Amino acid sequence: MNARLFLHIASVEARKRMSYRIDFWINTLFGFLAEFGVHFFLALALFAESGSTQIRGFAQPDLVVYFVTVLLIQKIVMGPDFGGHVSEDIYEGGLTRYLLFPSSYTPFKYAQHMGALVPLILQAVLFGVLAIFVLEPTQALRVTPWTIAGAIVCVLVANLLYFMMRLPLQLIAFWQDNVWSLSVMLRFASRLLGGAMLPLIFFPAWSQDALRILPFRALYDLPTQTFLGQLTLTEWLTGLATALVWCAAFTLIARAVWKRGDRKYTGVGI
Repeated sequence: MNARLFLHIASVEARKRMSYRIDFWINTLFGFLAEFGVHFFLALALFAESGSTQIRGFAQPDLVVYFVTVLLIQKIVMGPDFGGHVSEDIYEGGLTRYLLFPSSYTPFKYAQHMGALVPLILQAVLFGVLAIFVLEPTQALRVTPWTIAGAIVCVLVANLLYFMMRLPLQLIAFWQDNVWSLSVMLRFASRLLGGAMLPLIFFPAWSQDALRILPFRALYDLPTQTFLGQLTLTEWLTGLATALVWCAAFTLIARAVWKRGDRKYTGVGI
């Protein structure tokens, strides 16, 4: 797929997503406030239980900033539920029209996915700017133009990684009547092991090496820690390289599943 077609598909999807602005912003606002409330009171409970002013290098204000940052990054990394659209195309026979297009199915879906991200990015930027005037982090957090640029790169790679992780699970719809539970399992595992529920440094010491190797860290913990200035250049490059390797691995898995499923696909739907 050439860049011009990719941008056109993304533009159409972005405009479609912004058609119902009031409903879009209301749902987003209440959803963000609810999630932030859970994380905020979790931070209070952690420090109240520990009786300490710091936990694993986090002061209470810094932990709140971490949770706010990871919530905003999570919206962009996970993006819209385009993985579900893949299984629906297979179930309903809608995949047939994409097979007739002069471009491959996966790049077409990823272009739509990126277009649907535009409103989510606007939300993240707006909430992030508002958070600057509300939160009071300590000097332990070092947000600079360089850490912001590094975090943007991490978020783009993380978004691609999550898309490619979700794609093979959705392609199992070639054989199974329901793959929704697989997406839920991936969502939970990625948030737990990726640092969206708790910073990964809070996990036991014996698990740290495994968490650095698994793909989940690259989704949330890596971009969040990069944004907050908590990583060295070597740690950032290592984490980014690990994420790119996993992107390649899941791309190969998705391609293998697609080739086998495409032979089974009849185009009649269910």
